[in-house]
Amino acid sequence: MVGREKVTVAGWGRIVVSIRAAFRAECATLGGVLRGLEPADLDRPTDCPPWAVRDLVAHVATGAGRLVDMLAAPAPPRAEVDAAGYFGAAKFAPEVDRARIDSARRSARELPDPAAVAAGFDRAWRSTDEAVARQPAGRLVRTRHGDAMTLTDFLVTRVVEVGVHGLDLAAALGREPWLTPAAAEAVAPLLTGGRVVPTELGWDRLTLVGKATGRVPLIDRERTVTESAGIRWPTFGG
Repeated sequence: MVGREKVTVAGWGRIVVSIRAAFRAECATLGGVLRGLEPADLDRPTDCPPWAVRDLVAHVATGAGRLVDMLAAPAPPRAEVDAAGYFGAAKFAPEVDRARIDSARRSARELPDPAAVAAGFDRAWRSTDEAVARQPAGRLVRTRHGDAMTLTDFLVTRVVEVGVHGLDLAAALGREPWLTPAAAEAVAPLLTGGRVVPTELGWDRLTLVGKATGRVPLIDRERTVTESAGIRWPTFGG
């Protein structure tokens, strides 16, 4: 769990854990939660409508495993988008959202019980982890949206997806939210654009993630303080 220390991360250079370690830690934590689900849990509604828990997990599994095919394809000649730039309004346009929703629901139909859900997620993220381990430093990838990125930057977006949707699953399951320290350390600078979150807000990293992604509403004072600090939140969908 994330401690209650205040956010002081100022930029990428101060991240002390590897992005791969953050990905592994967050996926392993989510996998443990999934292995403890009951059949009725899979049909619980989430705050990402129209998805139920089974649909949301299918979406997360697909995202966690996406690098396998990307790394099997030729690398682009140069990176054109970073991790923050990957998240933009175009990723959440109505037609893209519809495709994302429908794909997750189709995948979820192939996961009839909690054991299958947990096993499917484990296969997806472990396959990605193994593929990443075989790559040279500086490897570039092209996303399904056409973005040319460094492998490291795209892996950051995977930590964001698993971590943020972990908050959605915690809410749907009535559990205390979880976020591993490694994932929080990797995600915080992306959310703030590398800027320091004003200490007067008193936020820990878990609160930061919730506020930055709209899972926890900003109050007027928080909005004023963060805007004055030059913080502009990335665009996120459900």
